Amino acid sequence: MEVLPAVIAWPILFYMRPRFRFTDLAMSLITLHGLILMLGGAYTYARVPLGFWLQDWLSLERNPYDRIGHLAQGFVPAIVARELLIRVFRIEGRKLIGFLVVCICLAISAVYELIEWAAALSLGQGADEFLGTQGDQWDTQSDMFMALIGALAALALSRWHDRRMQALRR
Repeated sequence: MEVLPAVIAWPILFYMRPRFRFTDLAMSLITLHGLILMLGGAYTYARVPLGFWLQDWLSLERNPYDRIGHLAQGFVPAIVARELLIRVFRIEGRKLIGFLVVCICLAISAVYELIEWAAALSLGQGADEFLGTQGDQWDTQSDMFMALIGALAALALSRWHDRRMQALRR
């Protein structure tokens, strides 16, 4: 389940490529996000070695790799949503686009948390291991907050993203 978004996204992007081509920025970020998901799926997020390294380096109580995943869950969809809103839906106005991008990213994050919750209910005893909460009762809220930070950080790159979209039109 953890790698399913990457497994679904690549065939869709390949199929769409003749009709719609994302910027190199969006494609690079989609690839990076896919790798983050696959690494998390291979180890389970609470046990990714990179997370243990960060945990030791930053003197954290828990492996923060899932936070990286949720930050990417806000950042990458923000770039993709922004690109679609501008290029496909032709929405104008920086404030409106920013608002819609944040709403889309938070909606994606909320749906993902609801899917995790449903999977945890069906797993029963294995839920804590699957969810990787590592004893954090606020894990769901923290995950969604990280997605919000990711979306806002992506919006901070709007001018760079605009230049990448302009270069694609040439």
